[in-house]
Amino acid sequence: MTGQVERRVLVVDDDERVRTVVRWRLEADGFLVTQAENGRAAAAEIAGCTPDLVVLDLSLPGLDGLDVLRLVRQDDLLRRARLPVLVLSGRDGEEERITGLELGADDYLVKPFSPEELAARVRSVLRRSSPPPVAPGLRLDATHHRVTVNGRTVELTGKEFDLLAFFARHPRQVFTREQLLRAVWQAPPGMQSEATVTEHVHRLRHKVRADPARPHWLRTVRGVGYSWEPAG
Repeated sequence: MTGQVERRVLVVDDDERVRTVVRWRLEADGFLVTQAENGRAAAAEIAGCTPDLVVLDLSLPGLDGLDVLRLVRQDDLLRRARLPVLVLSGRDGEEERITGLELGADDYLVKPFSPEELAARVRSVLRRSSPPPVAPGLRLDATHHRVTVNGRTVELTGKEFDLLAFFARHPRQVFTREQLLRAVWQAPPGMQSEATVTEHVHRLRHKVRADPARPHWLRTVRGVGYSWEPAG
């Protein structure tokens, strides 16, 4: 199924009224919002299904917001990707702000807050943290295994995604089918048919271009293999 990208935001606050206001405002902007009322529930949500952004209160029962932020940044090292965090807190002292930002918060908004300002800051943080396009109109999000073409989500198999990610990391380099089998499939010579690469490239072209007859990005180098041409 294809369509516009639905960004997921996790709202963490022990005040149900705050969670309701934030959820209502962000859902009005088209975000998919999940909620957690304490730090341990937030950590479980993040570990179970990584959101695109976390709105995080600092004053949480048990595991407080700063502890959650530390856990998020530790997990970033394991995932090799950075989860954006917007701190939403009643702590308005300079020391608290500095601590939150030094621990890796992307923004800090003090309560009471304007729902409109919160939504604007969420959009701003997501823009700053979005993966850069790997070609005009094409974005590849390795954290969530998501690919979009002009804002439209494209469903790829795991190996198709791996192949696209490999090409995107090596623009304008020409690779033989044997080299791609070794790099993407980790297949020793002779263990897998080169026709596998041909078939995956064929399917990838049909999925990531509106006009597969004009592949633009994924170019066949006759007699050699393939190369990725991000300029189109």
